[in-house]
Amino acid sequence: MTVSSPHDGALPFALDGLAAVVVDNRGTVLRWTATAQALTGFTAGEVCGRSVSDLLAEDRGGPGAAADTEETLIPLAGRVPLRHRPQGTIDAVYRATPMDGPGGSVILAAPAQRVSGPERSGALLGALSGHGRIRIALHDTDLAVVQTGTTSAGTAHGPELSPGCRLGDVTAPEDAARVEALLRQVLSTGVPVVRSTERLAVPGDPRREWVLCWSAVRLEDEQGRPTGVASVFVDPDRTQPPGRRVDLARETAEHVGDSLDVLRTAQELASVLAPGFADVAAVDLAQAVFDGEEPPPWSHDGELLRAAATAPRDAAWTPRSPGAEEPVLRQPADFGVTHCRRGEASVLDRDQVAAALGLRMAQWPLPEDFRSVAVAPLTARGLALGVLSVWRVGDAEPFTAADAARLEAAAARGALALDNARRYTHEHRAAGVLQQRLLPPSTTDTPAAETAGVYLPAGGGEAIGGDWFDAIPLPSFRLALVAGDVVGHGIHASATMGRLRTAIQTLADLELDPEELLTRVGDLVQRLANESEPYYHDIVVGATCLYAVHDPVSGHCTIASAGHPPPILVRPGQPAEVVDVSPGPPFPVGGTPYESTTIDFAPGSVLALYTDGLIEQDRDEHEVADIDQGTQRLAAALTSVCRPGRTLAETGHAVLAELGIDAPRDDVALMLARARAIPEEHMASWEFPADLEAVAGAREATARQLASWGLDELAFTTELIVSELVTNAVRHARPPIWLRLIRDGVLVCEVGDSSPTQPRMRRARSTDEGGRGLFIVAQLSSRWGCRYGRDGKTIWAEQPIPRA
Repeated sequence: MTVSSPHDGALPFALDGLAAVVVDNRGTVLRWTATAQALTGFTAGEVCGRSVSDLLAEDRGGPGAAADTEETLIPLAGRVPLRHRPQGTIDAVYRATPMDGPGGSVILAAPAQRVSGPERSGALLGALSGHGRIRIALHDTDLAVVQTGTTSAGTAHGPELSPGCRLGDVTAPEDAARVEALLRQVLSTGVPVVRSTERLAVPGDPRREWVLCWSAVRLEDEQGRPTGVASVFVDPDRTQPPGRRVDLARETAEHVGDSLDVLRTAQELASVLAPGFADVAAVDLAQAVFDGEEPPPWSHDGELLRAAATAPRDAAWTPRSPGAEEPVLRQPADFGVTHCRRGEASVLDRDQVAAALGLRMAQWPLPEDFRSVAVAPLTARGLALGVLSVWRVGDAEPFTAADAARLEAAAARGALALDNARRYTHEHRAAGVLQQRLLPPSTTDTPAAETAGVYLPAGGGEAIGGDWFDAIPLPSFRLALVAGDVVGHGIHASATMGRLRTAIQTLADLELDPEELLTRVGDLVQRLANESEPYYHDIVVGATCLYAVHDPVSGHCTIASAGHPPPILVRPGQPAEVVDVSPGPPFPVGGTPYESTTIDFAPGSVLALYTDGLIEQDRDEHEVADIDQGTQRLAAALTSVCRPGRTLAETGHAVLAELGIDAPRDDVALMLARARAIPEEHMASWEFPADLEAVAGAREATARQLASWGLDELAFTTELIVSELVTNAVRHARPPIWLRLIRDGVLVCEVGDSSPTQPRMRRARSTDEGGRGLFIVAQLSSRWGCRYGRDGKTIWAEQPIPRA
């Protein structure tokens, strides 16, 4: 159904050019419509009160029957040239419908080329040219019927409308409410409804319904004021029960495919077919379709198709599965599949079905008292998805070859919708698997902190996105905490999230400051944007990120943000507070340097990192206009649920419950980190002068400390490491020079100086007197490295502590 506002000028002929005019018995125009203005170019003020013959480009009588008028004969149908502004004239085909009560007629008209030319489509235009019966009801502004009329006598197939009644008096309340809502919309906006297919329940027989082609236009007086609505009904072919002659291909295109859920799409397809075209419809699909995979070819007997949908849901089936509310339909391969292998629809009567199934007929659920069945393959993009079967029961007319052709057309359209749903299921599951594989473990436990994370996809799993969190152990017992959010949803967002997470882990190993790391990630995202296709520039590579490094030795946490929501800190016994972080630009927007903020992160404190999906909606799932308000709600929830005795995993789920978040509109990622500290008795540090004699003092201090810790087994190797690192610092760096030993599962030896020079390990030649220091350190330690700070650099080496 195409709708256009009448206030945008002349309505396009996409509305089939349907023009409606109400005239009295003298042919005087009483009511005008926006579509009539679109057809002729004249306004209601120019036409109302004048004879309808004034619209003719020339006087032209018409043979045949005429509406009952006193002065002006109005032929019931014909083709006439109409005056048009500004084109001069336009050929139109019209049909007049005499009205009951006060009399008069409603004239419907459309451009001739839309009725008789190759552009003609639909029952409405066919009715204008005399190929169907038109019934009209005029409603007042309260939507009560004031007049009715029909183009021919006979029994009406549709709701029996009479003056004074409402739709709710002649059809089911839910159907009446739906149609009246559209009528009110037409009345209030002036936007017509054209060729809407409406399904109205037949009173007293809920299993049957009318399927009508329905249109509505607003009626206006000479001053352009709304006076009511004209409803136009085109009946189906009266030789068939209601709905038998409906345009199945069009009905399928209009009503199937709104959802990307396989089961819902299958139900939409079945509901288009029954009741109406058939009494019962069933959609059976291969198991692979439900899983989002490509189904295998139908190649062997005994193959079963799983039931996806039936319509109506309360249809009687024999036999019914014991204890089942609905029949379990499974299509035997040698029945529907065999008849569909040729790729065409087939029609079978009851005897043919019995011959095909033999003794097994009593085993398979079949519609009770069925007379005829038509089966069509559901094939799309070269894949055989399943079988569509429709049944007529009782004394209904059997299916014909023409019915099979129409069913085949509907099956082709329905199969495309089903395959779209299957492909979406495949991509959605792939994105979900990718997302889960790329996310870190939900909980981690390190000397620096324990962490727990929670991830919720958008829509309760309907839309996987690119939100993530991470906890990255760093040298010297430090811990990097990360939260990020890639713009968009789907597999592209998940893949981009994986690339960014990998990049951040790699850069974190370089022990960069948070602001420098974000700068380098921003450069990477910009390169990704330049490499990607133009369509994905602002969809795949847009992202925000928060990066924090916690040092359990100093008890400090340094944080930098790339357009990401600020973290929230909960200190023991205190209310949660939002950390004041200077947000830099999101990726890949550049040009502004990132800044870091350092906070005290005392043992027992909890730091919450999260994505914006957690703060963008309230408990009633309404979007929050003020993000700061959402952040404060989260802080209040953390204050309420953070308790020393509760695990972080329980706390995370309690936060979501406190906020009322179950199926968020956007992805939600939440990571909680509870700080720890290295005990002072597990650390020792010294300062030495820039003198080679200090090397011996460093070795002696190291030996004493290791002896006090009971680590005499590491004394020899550690003294060598200390000797080489302190010697390098004395020879090549600037004071002050310091040494620190830290133990917690591993032994870390750190030597620092104030020089920014980069140490390089090289392979010394046999004749070289030096150059072997870092090589020796690398051989004696499990790993080593160097990091830079504002006051110089630190070279560290790590050794495992032997188990007692």
